[in-house]
Amino acid sequence: MAFEYSGDGALDYFPCRYGKSKLLFRGPRRHLSEPYCAALGGGETYGKFVAEPWPLLLEGRLNFPIVNFGYLNAGIDVFLGEPQLHEMTRMARVSVLQLLGAINLSNRFYAVHPRRNDRFLRASNLMRSVFPEIDFTEFNFTRHMLGALQDRAPERFEALVTELRGAWVARMTQLMSRIEGPKVLIALGDYHMPGYLDPLGPEPALVTSEMIEKIRPLAEAVVRVEPSLTARSAGTVGMNFAPMEAPAAATMPGPLVHQEIAEALAPVLGKML
Repeated sequence: MAFEYSGDGALDYFPCRYGKSKLLFRGPRRHLSEPYCAALGGGETYGKFVAEPWPLLLEGRLNFPIVNFGYLNAGIDVFLGEPQLHEMTRMARVSVLQLLGAINLSNRFYAVHPRRNDRFLRASNLMRSVFPEIDFTEFNFTRHMLGALQDRAPERFEALVTELRGAWVARMTQLMSRIEGPKVLIALGDYHMPGYLDPLGPEPALVTSEMIEKIRPLAEAVVRVEPSLTARSAGTVGMNFAPMEAPAAATMPGPLVHQEIAEALAPVLGKML
């Protein structure tokens, strides 16, 4: 069964900052003066609701420090806008980048919050001209907005998808050029319970194999992880959350998925250290 707690519930993530960064990463805080591997990503890397996220499990397998730079609600823009990114990754032997979805980044159609990239801020004049019948004040989150646009105007929605995909490739190219040293990309497939359907498709949302191939030359390796049926079927078993957090926990990868990510990465990084 899942571990549920009363009151404030969940795990102590020992949130910490590095340097002058305003971003809170999962701790305990690590020293960046000695060699390590950097793990950059979203909530799946941070390990929301999970006691041992894949960076920690990978560290145990490699016997080499893995610093968790996973950030909740992150899109590419969080890391591109982080002035401490160079200092965070400068001493990294390898940087592992979780491929994040294409929906949580600012583009010609809409802007997202600079740190909480899942938050929709405003629609551009272009967006309003393409979808004149939509009242954008009803949306707070990108996924909710895009799902509504897909449902109400599917043909025009494709123009937005094309914009997002082009912006994703350009932004990922820019991000990877700012990170020194070897880089490994991790493409995490659908980790939800069987039967879970999202109109925007599985994570990373709206990212295709063709898009990944365009940035593939910038990395030493791309590790694709398709969670097993066993791991997906486990749902929230072994996760730590308060009763009111159950719906949110159901959208995140559980311990078995984290184990499979670490198992897939270990032999690749082991050859690079």
